[in-house]
Amino acid sequence: MSGARHPRTTAATEWRALGTTVRLVVTDPPLLDSCNLLLARHLADVDAACSRFRTDSELAALDTSEGRPVRVSPLLAEALEVALHAAETTDGAVDPTVGSAMDAIGYDRDFTLVQEDDRPVRLTVRRVPGWRTVRLDRAAGTVTVPTGVRLDLGATAKAWAADKAAAILAATAGCGVLVSLGGDTAVAGKPPADGWQVRVQDVTGPVDDSPAEGPYATVGLHSGGLATSGTAARTWSRGGRTLHHIVDPGTGLPARTPWRTISVAAPTCAEANAATTAALVKGAGAEHWLTTRGLPARLVSREGLVITTPGWPVTPTGARPQGRAA
Repeated sequence: MSGARHPRTTAATEWRALGTTVRLVVTDPPLLDSCNLLLARHLADVDAACSRFRTDSELAALDTSEGRPVRVSPLLAEALEVALHAAETTDGAVDPTVGSAMDAIGYDRDFTLVQEDDRPVRLTVRRVPGWRTVRLDRAAGTVTVPTGVRLDLGATAKAWAADKAAAILAATAGCGVLVSLGGDTAVAGKPPADGWQVRVQDVTGPVDDSPAEGPYATVGLHSGGLATSGTAARTWSRGGRTLHHIVDPGTGLPARTPWRTISVAAPTCAEANAATTAALVKGAGAEHWLTTRGLPARLVSREGLVITTPGWPVTPTGARPQGRAA
């Protein structure tokens, strides 16, 4: 049972997949187990198509394509289309060709293993190849990746998978559904009466426990998606240097940004997560960029100052969270 305001109105479960925490909440408790089974199958398919860390994934196979067109599954083609669209709409601040840059800063395996490795890395400023070098032909079902370019879908794939899963489960079960993958949260179907209560926080933690550090807030979400990206939660040390996973495509290095976390609500979780990542990369101009795009957002500075843009959702005092975006 989640932390719903009214007992028995929702049911929830949590487990791990795609290297992160999966949370599923439904408004019809007897359907939780069947929905969870469908979700597990969906995420297994996504992992087989999009994982950068599995040598047998479709995405990994593109590393050795040597610039030749490669036929890909409809699932990977859709994931790539979402990633390329995010690159276009963020003016390249989110770019799927950061794979080699991620490897170079030490994020070359599952994050739990990255944290255990303290080998020094050589940080070199080098612009990533750029998303326009990738050719996706949806009609032919092929993708062409230049020799030496390694793709990473980390800024879009989990959020897109959450969107897709929520829509599939809501249509199949006929109830309201919340799917959160590492805090990338998508909802579909009829929501609870007061909306889905989602806590926005700096550091990932149990939904029923208040965060031990950093400011947080609970917001009401009735549709679409909510995502948070930050430089504090997913960090590691290499050779005495603290690094994080938000890479600036212009330098190929962890972005230098005044923000600790940025949260965005959008029509889809994929749009929300692309916007949060892009805003961190844009740095001091993030608030203006988000405002001009009409995206409701919450920005937390490194000093803990909280700034919101117009339209950021609010929730009644005392509401308990059913999900989290961290």
